[in-house]
Amino acid sequence: MSEKLVNTIIGLFGGLTAIKFGKEILVFIISLMPILELRGGLIAAALLNLSPLKSYIICIIGNILPVPLILLLINKILSWMRNSKHFNKIANWLDKKVEKHKGQIEKYGYLGIVLFVGIPLPGTGAWTGSLIASALEMDRKKTFIAVCAGVIMASIIMMILSFGILANVVH
Repeated sequence: MSEKLVNTIIGLFGGLTAIKFGKEILVFIISLMPILELRGGLIAAALLNLSPLKSYIICIIGNILPVPLILLLINKILSWMRNSKHFNKIANWLDKKVEKHKGQIEKYGYLGIVLFVGIPLPGTGAWTGSLIASALEMDRKKTFIAVCAGVIMASIIMMILSFGILANVVH
């Protein structure tokens, strides 16, 4: 699903690829986005034939950049959304997502955040990990460090999958 969504976004914003650093900007934007995050950014980078090292750095920065804002503001935003007739369905959906995954985080604490963010499965990542930690009122600084560690972990896994680095090492 991620590759199909990434291809759709590349198609929509493909005009960016014609400008200097356009491919890099597109990969950065994808890495910022919830759901796709670094995973989608690295897939896009591989599809756009960017260098692995450049892609790695761009995607990590793009994925980590929104985390402090999420940790600081998400509870206030969700509170406002719950009281809005236009956004309450989205808030309810996010609340269900938190409920579904918060047991894992409560059980393992900050290690749970690292693993939740770091194992690239659908529904996991820095955005959701930060959302859950915020809902659980976990310490923001410790959460930020845990999310960063998880992003590094996910980036290594996704580099191997997206760029086939493992195949190059084995041969």
